[in-house]
Amino acid sequence: MNAKRTFALHPLSVSLKWITLVPLLLTSTHSLARIIVTDTLIGGSAVVEDYRVINNAHLTANGATTNQIRVEPGSSLTLNGSTTTAIGTNTAVDLVDSSATISGSNVTASGTALSLGYTATAPNPSGSTATVTGSNITGGRTGVLAGNLSDLTLIQTNVTATNPTGTGLQLANGSVSATASTISGGAQGVLFTPTSDNVGNPGKLVLNDTNVIGQTGSAIVVNDFGLAPILATIEVNNGSTLVGGNGKILEVNGVSTANMTVDNSHLVGDVVADAGATANITLQNRATLTGQLDNVSQLTVNSDARWVMVGDGNIANLALNGGGVQFGNPGEFFKLTVGNLSGTGGTLFMHTNFGQIDTLTVTGTATGNHSVAIDASGSEPVAAGAIPVIHIAAGDAQFSLHGGPVDLGAFSYDLIKQGGNDWYLNTASRVISPGAASAVALFNAGPTVWYGELPTLRSRMGEVRMDGGKAGGWIRAYGNKFDVDASSGVAYQQTQQGLSFGADAPLPIGDGQWLAGLLGGYSKSDLDLSHGTSGTVDSYYVGAYTTWLDEPSGYYFDGVLKFNRFQNKADVQLSDGSKTKGSYDNNGIGASLEFGRHIKLADDYFVEPYTQLSGVAIQGQSYDLDNGLAADGDRTRSLLGKVGATAGRNFNLGEGKVVQPYIRSAYVHEFAKNNEVKVNNNVFNNDLSGSRGELGAGIAMNLTDKVSVHADVDYSNGDKIEQPWGFNFGARYSW
Repeated sequence: MNAKRTFALHPLSVSLKWITLVPLLLTSTHSLARIIVTDTLIGGSAVVEDYRVINNAHLTANGATTNQIRVEPGSSLTLNGSTTTAIGTNTAVDLVDSSATISGSNVTASGTALSLGYTATAPNPSGSTATVTGSNITGGRTGVLAGNLSDLTLIQTNVTATNPTGTGLQLANGSVSATASTISGGAQGVLFTPTSDNVGNPGKLVLNDTNVIGQTGSAIVVNDFGLAPILATIEVNNGSTLVGGNGKILEVNGVSTANMTVDNSHLVGDVVADAGATANITLQNRATLTGQLDNVSQLTVNSDARWVMVGDGNIANLALNGGGVQFGNPGEFFKLTVGNLSGTGGTLFMHTNFGQIDTLTVTGTATGNHSVAIDASGSEPVAAGAIPVIHIAAGDAQFSLHGGPVDLGAFSYDLIKQGGNDWYLNTASRVISPGAASAVALFNAGPTVWYGELPTLRSRMGEVRMDGGKAGGWIRAYGNKFDVDASSGVAYQQTQQGLSFGADAPLPIGDGQWLAGLLGGYSKSDLDLSHGTSGTVDSYYVGAYTTWLDEPSGYYFDGVLKFNRFQNKADVQLSDGSKTKGSYDNNGIGASLEFGRHIKLADDYFVEPYTQLSGVAIQGQSYDLDNGLAADGDRTRSLLGKVGATAGRNFNLGEGKVVQPYIRSAYVHEFAKNNEVKVNNNVFNNDLSGSRGELGAGIAMNLTDKVSVHADVDYSNGDKIEQPWGFNFGARYSW
């Protein structure tokens, strides 16, 4: 037997030159090996010895314990639940143009545990194949050596090299597929090496749900040692991981080329290539790679995959096809320089804050349509618009903000192209941000909340004249809808619902009939600022009122003093899809004075002109949203004047029952203006001042001499505020 087989061995164990090994033939331990020439089965009772399988024979070991096994061309080996341990520096399982099936077994050696080789001088070398399932392959120097033409399948198997300089898997023009397995070396996890004759296809490693670990070195190393260029193909699929003790997941040395595809896996670590080497990386199917890319020739990011930068980057060629580049995490600001940008539908995930901003520079040609996703922030971009977000030297690439303008502090900014090939945040057409809008709306809503709760004499107790000035109690449910125009400071819709209750008694003073009472209640107002931003105001209130009625003349006077406790909450949807919240409490106090006259006409008709003056002052307050946006509202004031008339008719139904339908119209004017709100020291003004018209209708009815009910509907419209609807209904009981 004078055949030769060729391997490139671990670089730390041999000189860096072509290595040709001569089999030990009948010397050393092989001279003492049991030679298998026909199909043979051994079990647990077999003598522990060396085996040499030749002559196309097949050795099956079921639960056996052996020393090293050498399988020569055309022969095969099956290990089931067995243990194979090499003596000295020999290889535990040595395959030469042969095959093996290993299941549930332990293969151990101080040198190489499992070797797949071929006969270099054979006319048609076939290489070796092995399928290893549920086993442990443990070597000192090398776990597995897969040489030319080899084909290795690992399933739920641990491959380990225990020496500090060890390599878990050494691969030379062979193909290895690993599923649900672990490959670990004291130095590197996987090492691609050159071969003397370049027989077979380039080395290929396919990982599925597999971990590759370099304890002190890189996870994967491609190294030609200055001999012959290597072309390595690496697929990292379905939750596989690469871990390098030196922080490198892939290292390409010499003039070698590595093409690595990461599919549905999440890697953390650096990819480093020598100046003469080539590294091409493809990320796809939601894969992520977090790390530095040093001298990478081509980065392709497809189908929702993402490269997460950990520092400034430089890529020769970048292709974005539905994937993205993330410029670090919030608070980190990096610069990416790209030679050429291509693809379409890519996304650049960037950040900006306090004058710092991530930037992309393309020194060559940029093509395709891409989007820029900038994280929303509650802080002001001090130098917004001063620094180009993107600069390209040439090409027709187009960029736009993902999801529209980005929320930065008190304003939202769009991305515009200026000066040829520069893209900036547009400070000229900025608009108020959702966070700022929620603050302005909450401070603005206090008066409308207060007025929506305010019970006029008629809406509080119906037609009190029907009760003859008796003492009594009442309850009232109500609801209102307000549409506030942007000219007030910010546009929003306010929907209010609430409940009031009270009791009063006649006072034996002066002329006419005097009533004095106490009231209390609760209302909730929901603010809708569109695009997912909202606010709520929970209002609790107590008050006192007095009413004077002069039956002969019809004159009346109604006064209300009301104190409120407001609980305000903002829930803000930001441009990047995140949410932020904030809340504060404040108090308000206000009063209403209403004076009018009930004039009886013929046929039980009546008309009731009236005037009302109402005012409220609401405590100023400061609060912060979770994202750092700071809002500071001054004291809010409102002074509302109203002049109107009510007209209706009394229908006497007999037995003391009277039904009184009526209609009402009024002219309303808000005198207060300039209620200032500061958001990050940017000044906004709440201003509901102006006039509006009001229409209403209702009905009052006394059911018995003790019980009366009433209902009202309202509508009003003006330049800055519209009330599409308002209603209240209630009942009064006299005792």
